[in-house]
Amino acid sequence: MRDAWPVLAFDAWRDTAMTLQLWTQVVGKIRLAHTPWLNHSWQVPLYVTARGLTTSPIPNGVEIVELEFDFIAHRLVGRSSNGTVAELGLEPMPVADFYHAALALAHKLGLKADINPFPCELPGAIAFPDDHLHHAYDADAVHRFWRALLQADRLLKHFRTAFLGKASPVHFFWGSFDLAVTRFSGRPAPLHPGGVPGLADAVTREAYSHEVSSAGFWPGSESFPRAMFYSYAYPQPEGFEQAAMPAGATYEAALGEFILPYDTVRASTDPDALVMDFLQASYAAAASLGRWDRAALECDLGEPGRPRPVAG
Repeated sequence: MRDAWPVLAFDAWRDTAMTLQLWTQVVGKIRLAHTPWLNHSWQVPLYVTARGLTTSPIPNGVEIVELEFDFIAHRLVGRSSNGTVAELGLEPMPVADFYHAALALAHKLGLKADINPFPCELPGAIAFPDDHLHHAYDADAVHRFWRALLQADRLLKHFRTAFLGKASPVHFFWGSFDLAVTRFSGRPAPLHPGGVPGLADAVTREAYSHEVSSAGFWPGSESFPRAMFYSYAYPQPEGFEQAAMPAGATYEAALGEFILPYDTVRASTDPDALVMDFLQASYAAAASLGRWDRAALECDLGEPGRPRPVAG
C-alpha cells in the first residue's frame, strides 16, 4: 500500500508544478470557453483518469471534443467525435509555447473560441502568451503527482458516497490546482467577500452561494510548499478550529482549514483509514457546529453492488 503513495516533495518539483498548473489552466480555459455555466463552476474542472487528467466531453455543435493530459505517455491528446485526433508532446517548453500549441490543437479539433489569456488565482501572474519564465517539465515528478491524485480521487469518491444531500463531483480545479469534493447543507451562505487574485468576485460568490464543507488534496504552492489533504467550512462555524482531529492533522490558521500532511499519510501504517478518518472528522465538525440536519443528509458508506436501503 505504501508504494501506492509516491514521494511528493514540493521543493523537488516546484518548477514543474508551477508550469503544469499553468498548462492545466490553458486547457481548462478551453473547456470553460465552450461549456455552459453550471452551478458553483462545476463546468470548468478536470477529472482524474487511468492515464492523467481529462476535460471530459466538451460540447462543439453536434459533436463533442475531449482533451486529456496523458501522464503515462506524456502527451496532451485531443479527440473529437467526428474522428479527428490531435496530440502534443509534454516536454520542457515555455508556457507561451504551450499556450499557442494547445490552442492550435483545439482549433484542429474544431474548437474555435479564444480564451482569457490571464491565469486565475495566482497573484502577479504573467499572461500565457508572454510567459517564458515557466518552462520545466520533469516527467517522473508529474507521474508521481498523478499517482498521488489516483489515491486521493479514490478516497474522496468513497467518502462522497456517505452523503445523501447535494454534493459536488470529485474534480480537479485548475485555478487552485487541487482535487476537491464539496458537501452542501442546503442553506444559503453569507455573501462571500471575494478578492481572489485573477478571479471575478461574481465567480467566487456564486461558488460559495450556499453553506459548504469542502475537502480535497493539494500538492502545495510557492507560498505553502507542502502537499496535504485539507478540509474547510464556509461559513466557518464558531469553534471549528478547536475540533478534535486524527493524530497528525492540525488547523492551519494561514489557510483557514484543517490539514493532514501528505507525508504523514505516507508514513501511516494504514493511509486509507487515516485519510477517511480525517475527512469524516473535519466534515462532522463543520456539520455539527454549523447545525446541519445531519440525520437527513448522511448515510452509510456505499458498497459495490449493494443498493442503499430505503425505509418503508
